[in-house]
Amino acid sequence: MNELELKYGCNPNQKPSRIFMKDGSDLPIKVLNGKPGYINFLDAFNAWQLVKELKEALGMPAATSFKHVSPTSAAIGLPLDAGLKKACFADDIEGLDESPLACAYVRARGTDRLCSFGDWVALSDVCDVTTAKLLAREVSDGIIAPGYEPEALEILKGKRKGNYNIVEIDLDYRPAPIETKDVFGITFEQGRNEFKIGEHLLENVVTENKELPESAKRDLIVALITLKYTQSNSVCYAVNGQAIGVGAGQQSRVHCTRLAGTKADTWLMRQHPKVLDLPFLPTMGRPERDNVIDGYINGNEEDVCADGIWQNYFTEQPAPITAEERAAWLGGFKSIALASDAFFPFADNVKRAHASGVHYIAEPGGSIRDDLVIDECNKRGITMAFTGMRLFHH
Repeated sequence: MNELELKYGCNPNQKPSRIFMKDGSDLPIKVLNGKPGYINFLDAFNAWQLVKELKEALGMPAATSFKHVSPTSAAIGLPLDAGLKKACFADDIEGLDESPLACAYVRARGTDRLCSFGDWVALSDVCDVTTAKLLAREVSDGIIAPGYEPEALEILKGKRKGNYNIVEIDLDYRPAPIETKDVFGITFEQGRNEFKIGEHLLENVVTENKELPESAKRDLIVALITLKYTQSNSVCYAVNGQAIGVGAGQQSRVHCTRLAGTKADTWLMRQHPKVLDLPFLPTMGRPERDNVIDGYINGNEEDVCADGIWQNYFTEQPAPITAEERAAWLGGFKSIALASDAFFPFADNVKRAHASGVHYIAEPGGSIRDDLVIDECNKRGITMAFTGMRLFHH
């Protein structure tokens, strides 16, 4: 099969729609269940490249959660402690510790749960039963992986009344070195971005602080590979083998840093004891809990702790997190890594990053204000490496 007809393109009015191989060869995928759409496949193919590259770079199973052609998070399969399992709503799953792939999925799906609502999932390895059980109870549009254990496949086929999108991709597929796309009837052509991301990118440390432990190198690689498949401009915060804040598609670099930093802060605050112990009503579903947790942490549309409101969500009125408690908790995180897909043009990015516990930075360098950015890092004891490589993705 060298083509697959789709229901419509990005929007229902955009017909006809299909994916196909220009050279007449077979598509490197099989649709095992459901009927994925145009945007589903855009997410699937970008997400697959990300987890495949993460696995190759770090040698561990990887997972990512995608929405609108950008990752909400990506992670490798490091173990999770009890608090992290609870923050990710995964503390009741048996066998989680025995499945690095499931750990990677929990991290990726649990980071930015609001943005991951209705996501597309990619796994670097054959989907096992533990991962399938975790995925089965989340609101998701589909999954792509190089294979599925028989029982895992049956579990996933039961999602969305049997219509869950399940795609299998050929692990050995390699695309042509030249890629094209049409915009306004005009064809663009370029070489594929085959640049390999690894520790060699972190050798040019330009700050006074040269300390760059293996854990920081790992996290910077996670962040850089995540950015390679994120709509630009983009900035990514990472720690413990997972992206914890992705700021995608902003026109201003500092807005990327602020957006990603706010998401990183929210993720860190989800692990605060007060958040973990919120007394939810037993009737509250997982998506509803996510919304309330976000409101509890960030004070969004309503004060969920206020009289007359808390009764909608909790069995008893919770005490809010004070500004002092928030500052003390976030102040305890000092080993966050941050990567940027292009250079920092001003030192304000470093100031915002430092406010979220960033201690390690990787960015291309090349700004006329590099000296000011380096000086700001030196003032704050931050280690920064110039990668020399831009990672724009459009």
